[in-house]
Amino acid sequence: MTKRGEVLVAIINNLNDFADLRDRHWYRIPVASAEKWLKKRFPPEWIAFYQTKKFGAEAHAINYVAKVLEVKQVYRHEIFPDEPISEKTNKRYYQLFLSPLKPLRHPIISRRKRRIIFISTTIEKVKEAKEINDLYDDSKLEDMLWAELKRLVIPAERQEFIEVSEQEYALDFSIYCIDGKVDVETDGDFWHRHPEKKEEDTRRSNDLQTKGWHVIRFTSRQIRKEMESYCIDKIKKMIDRLGGLDVGKFKPMKFGDPIGTYQPSLFDPPGDN
Repeated sequence: MTKRGEVLVAIINNLNDFADLRDRHWYRIPVASAEKWLKKRFPPEWIAFYQTKKFGAEAHAINYVAKVLEVKQVYRHEIFPDEPISEKTNKRYYQLFLSPLKPLRHPIISRRKRRIIFISTTIEKVKEAKEINDLYDDSKLEDMLWAELKRLVIPAERQEFIEVSEQEYALDFSIYCIDGKVDVETDGDFWHRHPEKKEEDTRRSNDLQTKGWHVIRFTSRQIRKEMESYCIDKIKKMIDRLGGLDVGKFKPMKFGDPIGTYQPSLFDPPGDN
């Protein structure tokens, strides 16, 4: 039976950390980070590793998974006893003891070579995923919209973090166009039940607009009942208004164009920007 949070996607951005992972079979997560990002979805049963640009041919992808055997809470000086004493010495970590790394049959790639934070997901999604955005498991509404965007070959990034005016915002879906960027939010009924959040929402939208983002919000009813006629129609019109999808070296994809416009594959690499 599928269980939410049974797999944690974590980041490996350091060759020494990868050596500990490969040779000593453990990984560390700051307690503060786990409390902020993972909450009740910790500890996981499995952990998958997203490798960053330092890893050459394996970069910007998940290539390995391991089973979590034991979790201990430790201080940094217990993990690295030979390190000089510093402000970090008493930092607390979760030390996850793991089975040997198991390579995935096919890497799970990031098309835009994006920065990610932790992703809490399921074994089923890891088995089926072709790219990072297939892994997110936070909302059924988001999954519904993501399935439709993939069907229509509209490349989007899920749960992308954007920093504006010293605030960090998580975007449900970000879509990159020639003349701007689109933030699509699947609010469900939350904002309607909590009108006091409107001021916070207005500040967020204003901040994002200063960085070229155009915000579209959909309710749960609109996503469930009006996906094609309203939600997708609004997204397509916004993409066309912003010059079409930015697909790199190819002609921008515009939905109002006549037949013959380039239709990109969802997994085309981004352009040389």
